[in-house]
Amino acid sequence: MEREIPDDAAIILFDGVCNLCSGFVQFVVPRDPEGKYRFASLQSDVGRELLAEHDLPTDELESIVLIEDGESYVKSSAVIRIATGLGGRYRLLSPFRYVPAALRDRVYDFVADNRYRWFGKKDQCLMPSGDMESRFIE
Repeated sequence: MEREIPDDAAIILFDGVCNLCSGFVQFVVPRDPEGKYRFASLQSDVGRELLAEHDLPTDELESIVLIEDGESYVKSSAVIRIATGLGGRYRLLSPFRYVPAALRDRVYDFVADNRYRWFGKKDQCLMPSGDMESRFIE
């Protein structure tokens, strides 16, 4: 796995023990054949370092985070931006960026608050293998 953080990469930080979040990563990888997105768990040293660099909490963040072009996006803003970046039919989520973030994030938070109950939780962070491994920064 990579240690150095590529300057031009868009990095998705995710809860590595959450089945829903790990599933989201597994959804993105095959839909991003050019490898635009790299990944790190929120629990990793790299994840905590990136959170701190962007003035985000390192101990209680329950969100997908996208770091792209020096900016950070959290919750629904991150998901919409990632979907838009994947292109194709996923760009259909793009107009939701005009819905007030407070409203979008209320729905996001409802799912986040229930994600372990609904989707389960791993004992340890997702361990990437094969093609996925080269996309992880740990």
